[in-house]
This record gives sequence, structure tokens and C-alpha cells, in this order.
Amino acid sequence: MKTEWDYTELADAYLQRPDYAESAIDDLVRLAGVKPGDKVCDVGAGVAHLTLMLARRGLEVVAVEPNDAMRGNGIVRTRDLPNVAWFEGTGEATGQPDHVYKMVTFGSSFNVTDRPAALRETQRILVPGGWFACMWNHRDLDDPVQARIEAIIREFVPGYGYGTRREDQTEVIEQSGLFREVHRIQGSVLHHQGVEDCIEAWRSHATLQRQVGERFGEVVEAIAAYVRGLGVDRIPIPYVTNMWAAQLKG
Repeated sequence: MKTEWDYTELADAYLQRPDYAESAIDDLVRLAGVKPGDKVCDVGAGVAHLTLMLARRGLEVVAVEPNDAMRGNGIVRTRDLPNVAWFEGTGEATGQPDHVYKMVTFGSSFNVTDRPAALRETQRILVPGGWFACMWNHRDLDDPVQARIEAIIREFVPGYGYGTRREDQTEVIEQSGLFREVHRIQGSVLHHQGVEDCIEAWRSHATLQRQVGERFGEVVEAIAAYVRGLGVDRIPIPYVTNMWAAQLKG
């Protein structure tokens, strides 16, 4: 499916991305009151990072992903799980039936949608009183290694910004008028990654790619030179999972 941002060339690198904080997913499951066997829809499911975490908690997961390469990787990763099914669709047009799901999630995907339209689509496919959640993993930029990587990026793009993925999502959710109180959930992840896997993960950084343009390869190589120069085989990368969740009105 053709979308504004094409993730085809990034699909394999996305396999090196960290999972979300287990504690944050557990907090979401408790907050939403979803139980094994309940139907949930993971929108913009990518290569199945969040899909797998939901499925392992016994939920019946429909994963919606527009990109063929990303969806293909996700299908391979979940092929042994009978409680996961994959469909082509977007956050604004999931292709799912009305009022079926007890929870709809967006794992690192809400920012690449028309957010008000995606919230209306979420309302359409949720059961009354169902839950919406969006989340991202944010690198801890106070970590010395991550701070240096950030400095390298800004040598190429002085005005580099993360867009809506690092913004508070409360306002856009409240402005929709569709949901009750917005809840914030956070959890920590310490992701240990081999140096070459770390470099490969940077090749999946779509936000960086869009802002750097033709010099994207140069930026990745500069980051690669730095992390290889650390003289270690593996790098600890601290992340914070930031999540916003709200219950549908009515």
C-alpha cells in the first residue's frame, strides 16, 4: 500500500529496534482491563514489536500495517502465533469492521498519521468504552554516548527535530472530543545492542532520513565511526517508553 512515507528500505533495520518497556505494557493492560482472548488492533504494526508483546499476554491481535516489507517481516516473526492476524491498512483507514476491538494501539506510528483522522477511525473500530493507546521509545539523551550521537546529527542538521513523536499527545487526544481522561504511562528499557546492530538500527531512523536527505548515508557513517571507536562489542542504550492512553466516551 502506497503511503506518504515509504518504509520499504528500512524494514530490515527495524528488526534491531528495542521492544517497549514490559512494565509499561503491563500497566496499559491493567488500565484498559483487557484480558486473554480479548480482541485488540495494533495499527502501524511494523515488524511486530508491540504486536508480539500484546500477543504474549494472550490477546487476540489484529496487526494493521500498510508497508509490504514491514508487514512481511512482522508476519515471519509471528507465524507461530495463532492469536495474530495481519491486514493491509493505515491509521486513517484500517479496513476493520465497526465496534470490534477492546483496545487499539499505535506503537511508534501515531506520529505518521493524520492524528485527528486516526482518532476518528479508532473510535469507529472500538467497542463502547474501549481504549486507545499510542507510544514511543525515546532514547535518553542525557546518556553520554547518546549525547555524542545527538551532537553528530546536529553537525549535519543544526535544526534537527523529532517532530510529533517526542511531543505530549494529550492535547490532540483531548481536542478530538472522543475520549475521557488521558493517562500517561512510562517505563524504562535498557537495550543492549551489538555495535553493528546499533549502526543497522540507525539505518532505520526515518525521521533522520527525512531531515538529512541525500546526506543520510554520511550521518550514519559518522555515527558508525564513533560507536566503532568506543572499543566495545556491545552498547547499553537507555530508553524511556512514553505512552498516552484514553478510554472512549459513551
